[in-house]
Amino acid sequence: MSRTMKIPLSAAAGLAILLLVLFAALGAPVFFPGDPHDMVATPYLWPGQDWAHPLGSDLMGRDIATGLAHGARVSLLVGASSAGLTLLIGVVVGTLAGYCGGWADNALMRVTDFFQIVPRFLLAIILVAVLEPSIWVVVLALGVTSWVHTARVVRAEVLRLRNREYVQAGLAAGMSHARIILRHILPNALTPIIVSTSIVVAGCILLESSLSFLGLGDPNALSWGAMIGTGREAIRTGWYMIAIPGAATMLTVWALNVLGDALNDYFNPKLRN
Repeated sequence: MSRTMKIPLSAAAGLAILLLVLFAALGAPVFFPGDPHDMVATPYLWPGQDWAHPLGSDLMGRDIATGLAHGARVSLLVGASSAGLTLLIGVVVGTLAGYCGGWADNALMRVTDFFQIVPRFLLAIILVAVLEPSIWVVVLALGVTSWVHTARVVRAEVLRLRNREYVQAGLAAGMSHARIILRHILPNALTPIIVSTSIVVAGCILLESSLSFLGLGDPNALSWGAMIGTGREAIRTGWYMIAIPGAATMLTVWALNVLGDALNDYFNPKLRN
């Protein structure tokens, strides 16, 4: 069956937005050199008021366009790194639980239930507050608190695949369990992992923005959440300080979610048909 499918307009728009954000993140040192924390303009410049600072300045005189571009670097770095750690933990836990079964499955699922019961944002706040706030501490906190859904999805796929004929044939041929998992089970369980990756990245970007909004992000890295947190002090007189980084966060998360939906439609034969 051919997998040719017309790309939905929303998915095309989401891909375009994501590419634009990626371009801004990669081009930030070139198009906006210097420290985004530098106060280079008159405070409270509105967008369009001074074309040297097209998106205006915040209440401390920092250029918002510079902060937006450099903030894209922080948001994408934290989102991608946290998603990578999330997938690593989730895939390992889900694979071991689904393949081993028995007491190992029960023990790992009880641990998973614990992390599912505890609010992950609250747990992330505790981890960042206990440790010294930095980008990699935030990545660790988000990765440790966001793997539950991935683990359950992978476990379900492994349970479905472990009794297939090629797995039993590998066992009969004397293949090790690690080789069977790496060569036969995980490659056939990649579809839900790939589909969930964009959703995981979007969730991690939102959580990082929330932590930075509360002042728990890296003080040396200007992220979109930190820009929103700074702008809340001028919400009545300079609402654009919140609206611009807030819109960037919203559009990026929306783009990742619609791309996840498009991947799900592509890989799911029932939805594709």
